[in-house]
Amino acid sequence: MTLEHITVLDLTHMLSGPYGTMLLADMGARTIKVEPPGAGEGTRRLLENDPEYSRNGMGAYFLTLNRNKQSVCVDLKSDTGREVFLDLVRHADVVFDNFSVGVTQRLGIDHASLAQVNPRIITCSVTGFGETGPHTQRPAFDQVVQAMGGGMSITGTPQTGPTRSGIPTGDLAGGMFGAMGVLAALVERAHTGVGQHVDVSMLDAQISMLNYMATMYFMSGNVPEGIGNGHFVHVPYNCYPTADGHIIVACIGDSFFERFIECIPHEALLDPAYRQQPARYADKDKIDAIVSEVLSTQGTEHWLKVLGAARIPCGAVNNFAQALSDPQVLARDMVATVDLPDGQQLRMPGNPIKLSASPATAYTAPPALGQQTQAVLGGVLGYPAEKMESLRQAGAIA
Repeated sequence: MTLEHITVLDLTHMLSGPYGTMLLADMGARTIKVEPPGAGEGTRRLLENDPEYSRNGMGAYFLTLNRNKQSVCVDLKSDTGREVFLDLVRHADVVFDNFSVGVTQRLGIDHASLAQVNPRIITCSVTGFGETGPHTQRPAFDQVVQAMGGGMSITGTPQTGPTRSGIPTGDLAGGMFGAMGVLAALVERAHTGVGQHVDVSMLDAQISMLNYMATMYFMSGNVPEGIGNGHFVHVPYNCYPTADGHIIVACIGDSFFERFIECIPHEALLDPAYRQQPARYADKDKIDAIVSEVLSTQGTEHWLKVLGAARIPCGAVNNFAQALSDPQVLARDMVATVDLPDGQQLRMPGNPIKLSASPATAYTAPPALGQQTQAVLGGVLGYPAEKMESLRQAGAIA
């Protein structure tokens, strides 16, 4: 795989950090999860005994986010354990964490400290608010940064109030931008031979994703409100009920609307004024009501065929069962199968990055706590058995 020559030391926990290192592991990086002895990383315990959402004593969070990784147990709070970790750093390319700001400095594993033992090391920290500015010490979770980043204010409607994204975009975006930052730093290191630190703020990521809508605000001074599933320019562009579900229709521009009214038999939509966007937008509520009335007379598949034949952008509003069995999703290998140690198989989302010169992603089971401690310390660092036993006795490794 593309990153098979890269070794990542993964100090992450919960969701944002583990998702970033999962992306790197899916692309082939040897990803060594460094966990504290005892309980290990926090999400190991999350849902671990749930009868529906656990396998082999690991819950859905940990099973998904830690595929393709190895696990070693090292006590970073002890001097001896820290020395073991520094030995790992000498053989690594990347150290990725999502600790609170200041934790790596207190542990003596910040970039300045690690660069003394390996000048080529790249470190990445994903935090709620970044390492500069007035709010570095504020705790943050997904919904906090979704709210502060502005996105929640335009999700939902003025009637429903702000609504968070159904998927944790605050956490996931932090991990994605962290992985991108690491890849950029690796490219830079190929030219300079020197590593650097990547500082990613989950709030920054949310602001970045406001994109053109933020520019529109700066241009006009108009603060947008929630518009539900509609659009602030295009009509009809919304989620509409059908006889057996819901469908998205996206008429972007006048030419799409001209084809759309050939598919929707309703006289009121034939008003010549509606051939131009300003008139349609002025009557947005009326048009949406008419489209809802017509589409509700037939099932979703009927309208997908009719609108698809006219090349009108449209799609069913799928639930999880429908989305994860969609022929296009399956054809793109976006449902991965992971073989577990006890012979069970577990399905989960696949890797969305397809590289033409690399083989398809293979998936290995998430590791048991400390499963590769001996293999990594013995094979990578060359520690003899006596030294590892001494470290175990001291509680530095497990």
